Amino acid sequence: MPAQAQAATARVKNGADGHLIDVAEIPGGGTRHLQLVRYGEDYEILFDGEQLMGSWDSGSERDLADLVCPRLSGPNSRILIGGLGMGFTLGAARSALPADATIVVAELVPKVVSWAGGTLAHLFGESLSDPRVEIEIRDVHDVIVEQVGGFDAILLDVDNGPDGLIHLANERLYCNWGLRAAFAALRPGGTLAIWSAYPDDAFMVRLRKAGFGVEEVIIPAYDERPDADHVIWLATRPD
Repeated sequence: MPAQAQAATARVKNGADGHLIDVAEIPGGGTRHLQLVRYGEDYEILFDGEQLMGSWDSGSERDLADLVCPRLSGPNSRILIGGLGMGFTLGAARSALPADATIVVAELVPKVVSWAGGTLAHLFGESLSDPRVEIEIRDVHDVIVEQVGGFDAILLDVDNGPDGLIHLANERLYCNWGLRAAFAALRPGGTLAIWSAYPDDAFMVRLRKAGFGVEEVIIPAYDERPDADHVIWLATRPD
């Protein structure tokens, strides 16, 4: 487990004020679950005790969209966001994109969508009612492979890094043929952006082998520990 993930787990275990709000089953996840926990006015989503995201540390999730959306210069841009989470990436995309854009969000866990419209509605604001937004309760991998040339950008934040932490089948997103599928799903000049809680040089090599031009962006984490920096890979399909 990466050092930052260990620290996140320790924080939850030692947080006496944490209150479990709800538990969500993961399709195909066996006995492992997501947990929604409240700390006063803050919320956290955990995967079997390991932090996935917290409402107090949303900067890099917003950056995922803020780094990509300015690259979309054509009309009727269409982007795919993998993972609804707490809605920070979606909210940033809504703010950055024009009225003629389409934002497709693929979320595997149905209850995460329910949280967005209920307990976490104050974080989402009007995101779910935005006519540009389409929510699909599906595996993002399936959306990618079905829509060849369908997107100007694909933004992935479905695990803590380029591995199938939440859903073992997510390994398909990060392996060689999964990256080739993402390459095919992008229009020329399109961008695949992937959020990670840790660096991975081998993954950058796989991105390049799939045909992408790759830029790695380091985002300081909320607690400013060097080993907790987040990473966003911007992988561009050549024109």
